[in-house]
Amino acid sequence: MKFEEIEVGQVGELSKTFTERDIEQFAELSLDTNPVHLDEAYAATTPFRKRIVHGVLSASLISAALATRCPGPGSLYLSQELSFTKPVFIGDTLTARVKVLEKLPKRTVVMETTVLNQAGEAVITGKATLRKLG
Repeated sequence: MKFEEIEVGQVGELSKTFTERDIEQFAELSLDTNPVHLDEAYAATTPFRKRIVHGVLSASLISAALATRCPGPGSLYLSQELSFTKPVFIGDTLTARVKVLEKLPKRTVVMETTVLNQAGEAVITGKATLRKLG
């Protein structure tokens, strides 16, 4: 959508189920090989009791929702605030929900960003600022 078509309150959503393969590929690409993500025996000794999905991998759904749903193609990330509120486990289905909070000068949009698990619990909350190029 064009900047002029964006309205406060508009929402976009995107969902994905995270798999073992996703975790392995992300670890390889990001170089984040923390054993809490990759080693079941190690993860069993943590408060989570099992392996967790990388936080930034979970948060990447926000980027996808902004780029493809609302405000959509032509959006350029300027900043992102994130709070990780609950762990995400392999096999969880996450939904990124982005909502327009305000439109500012210079084609700038402020978005509320939330990632929910399959139980509807927020696992990530935050706010993004972006510029709409188109």
